[in-house]
Amino acid sequence: MQSSSELFPVSLISAELRGDLSEDIYLLKPNNSPDPSVELALTRLGPARHEGGRGVPVVLLHGSFSNRRFWYSPKGIGLGAHLARAGFDVWIAEMRGHGLSPRNECYRSNSVAQYVRYDLPAIADFIFEQSGQVPHWIGHSLGGVILAAALGGGYLDEARARSAALFGSQISRIYWPLKIPPLEWGSRLLLRAFPYLSGRRLKRGPEDEPVGLALETLRWLRLFGRFADDERDWWAGLAEVRLPLLAVSAAGDHQDPAWACRKLLEQCSAADSEFLLLAKTAGFSSDFGHIEMLVSKEAQREVWPLAEYWLQHLRLPDGFAERGASQDA
Repeated sequence: MQSSSELFPVSLISAELRGDLSEDIYLLKPNNSPDPSVELALTRLGPARHEGGRGVPVVLLHGSFSNRRFWYSPKGIGLGAHLARAGFDVWIAEMRGHGLSPRNECYRSNSVAQYVRYDLPAIADFIFEQSGQVPHWIGHSLGGVILAAALGGGYLDEARARSAALFGSQISRIYWPLKIPPLEWGSRLLLRAFPYLSGRRLKRGPEDEPVGLALETLRWLRLFGRFADDERDWWAGLAEVRLPLLAVSAAGDHQDPAWACRKLLEQCSAADSEFLLLAKTAGFSSDFGHIEMLVSKEAQREVWPLAEYWLQHLRLPDGFAERGASQDA
C-alpha cells in the first residue's frame, strides 16, 4: 500500500462512516527511535460530510491503562466525538502497545522519555502535514504528564502546539515510602521481575503498561528525584513554556489532587494559563472524580462545553477559571 505521508511510512488501515462521523485510522511508522519496530495508531474524527474543509486539529492523549475509547466510545460518545461534531479536526493518539498501536520489540522498556522524544513530534508533524495547521493538545492523567514533559523538554513548541490542556495531571504528589532508599530499591527490584503491569488484573483499565514506565516513575518520586530524562530537565523547562495552558482538576480526584495539578500549572510561570476546579463549591453539580471529570453524563453536560469553549477562545467563560501567574503579574 502506498504511504499516506511523505515524512515516513503511514498506512490508512480503516476509513469508515460511524453514524454522523467519519473515522479514519492511520498507522504511523516514524523510524525515528532506537526501536525501529514502533508503530503508532492515530484515529481521525470529523463530520461525515465536511465539504467546507476540516476545522482546527485537536490531539487527544489518553492516560495510563487506557486507549482511544476513553475519548470516543463505539456508540460515538465522548469528548472526541463531541469536538468533532463541533467542527474540530480530532486526532486520537494511542501510545505504544495501547489500543490499535501494536507492541514494539522493546515494549518492556517503553517510557515517557521515549514518547516525548520520538512519538509526539512524529504525531505532530504528520498532523501538520495532513491538515496544514498546528494542533491543540489535550491530555488526561498520564496523557497530560506526557504532554507536560514534551512541553518542558522543548519537543513540542509553538511550531507543533497551539495550546495545551491538562486534565487531572500532576507529578508532585509525594509517596513518602519511596523517599526511603531501601524501599525504593526494593520496589525497583520487584518491578523488574515483570514485563508489564496488567490493567485488568490491577482493576485500573483495559490496557497494560510497560514496566519501563513504572521504573521511570520511581525515578521521579525517589529521594532527590527529578521530572526529567538524561538529556533535559522537563520541570525547569516548563518555566519557559509560553503556550496558552489550561489545567483542570476534580475535587473528588484522590489520585491526582487539585493542589498538585495546580502546582504543575504554576511551574509554567511564563504562560497565559487558567486553572479550573470541578467542584460543587465552584458551581458544578458534583465533586467530579478522576475518570468522571471527562467520562460521565455530568461531564457531557458541564465539562465538554467548557473544553470546546477553551479551544475556540483559549480562555474559559467569565467566572469559571482561576487565573495563572502570568496573568496575575
